[in-house]
Amino acid sequence: MKIRVLTALIVLSIFIPLVIIGGLLFNLFVLIISLLAFNEMLELKETKKALPLFMKVISFLVYTYIVINLSTTNEFIYTLDYRSVALLIFIFLIPIIIYHDNKVYNINDGIFLIGLTFFLGVSFNLFIILRAYSLMHVFYLLVITTMTDTYAYISGNLIGKNKLLSIISPNKTWEGLIIGTAFGVLISVVFYYIAIDSNINLFILTVCTLLLSLIGQLGDLVFSSIKRLYNKKDFSNIMPGHGGILDRLDSIIFVVLAYVLFMFII
Repeated sequence: MKIRVLTALIVLSIFIPLVIIGGLLFNLFVLIISLLAFNEMLELKETKKALPLFMKVISFLVYTYIVINLSTTNEFIYTLDYRSVALLIFIFLIPIIIYHDNKVYNINDGIFLIGLTFFLGVSFNLFIILRAYSLMHVFYLLVITTMTDTYAYISGNLIGKNKLLSIISPNKTWEGLIIGTAFGVLISVVFYYIAIDSNINLFILTVCTLLLSLIGQLGDLVFSSIKRLYNKKDFSNIMPGHGGILDRLDSIIFVVLAYVLFMFII
């Protein structure tokens, strides 16, 4: 527990100032974290089948481009460049013919790289775009995930008896989900009302925050199911007491993606 707390304090002492500062330093920090997360997924994949070195190098380059691809405006606008999409598909699928050896590189590998590059690339790109849009909105999403996870963990350990999905995550309980969601929503709504907009419709804000809290917990379960598929407890051991980057960011990744759907409502 001491190692877990110490690691958390060190990470927060680096992360919070960078979030506040924003700009290039924050963008570089997100890029580094995102590359570590991407590498965790690649290493997980390679526990069952290795990928060609050339394809891994290409995937890192394409992934980096997606993460740092910034909007040219100061508004929170999402665009999809079909030229980039087509190029991405060609890059990962044409090598199937070039290698012409299913044991080296096949359609499953290509689809995996396309999906992973889009999924994590867009997610971490949204971190950067959201911070450029509003510091307080970033903190709002962080409050949702940290408060939900914290109270779910505490209540689950103290009174949790009914397992949520034991086959995926043995330690999660219905009691933890309910209490974690309740406190996560309450604290986050108060934060938004005080720090962002006191004129907000509280009913709409509460409903959206509730959905974001639940989606964050679903994200946690999705990443847990990925680990179970590969028979892994953690994505890596880069953070003593916490596991890997994706072990800590599983909820916030889904919350950031979901916020795209809600941010123009609240």
